[in-house]
Amino acid sequence: MSDLSDFLAADSVDAAMTVANKKALFQQMAAAASRKTGIPAKTIVASLNERERLGSTGFGGGTAIPHGKIEGLDHMFGFFARLTAPIEFQAVDTLPVDLVFLLLSPVDAGADHLKALAGVSRALRDRATAAKLRGARSKDALFALLAGAEARDAA
Repeated sequence: MSDLSDFLAADSVDAAMTVANKKALFQQMAAAASRKTGIPAKTIVASLNERERLGSTGFGGGTAIPHGKIEGLDHMFGFFARLTAPIEFQAVDTLPVDLVFLLLSPVDAGADHLKALAGVSRALRDRATAAKLRGARSKDALFALLAGAEARDAA
């Protein structure tokens, strides 16, 4: 996995998702992922909640990477949402979250899943990238920033 566009498509970006809390976020992101993957939304939500019980996927700086391994999924799938207002996420730094990258992987995608998580984490942890994501005016601009983030890191 060399860059986020390996598993994030331009039409899997939401520049202005409005949710009241983490539960609503997971439901909306799972519904969007379900439309793209054919996996039932409730299966995705269950996987995200199961992972979240191990510890929050909100890892600081207003960012979160909810993720899960999904039975029946045959490829890695990403979905990015910028929230219209930050929500409580029980993040490690206790700050509310407004940048969320959903990552779904096949059950047997061990190393690829970890590489993808690391790539997303690097992109979102980069303060300049996070600031640009918060300031981008369109989903196309968001996608371009995310798709290019790994290439910039590698350079």
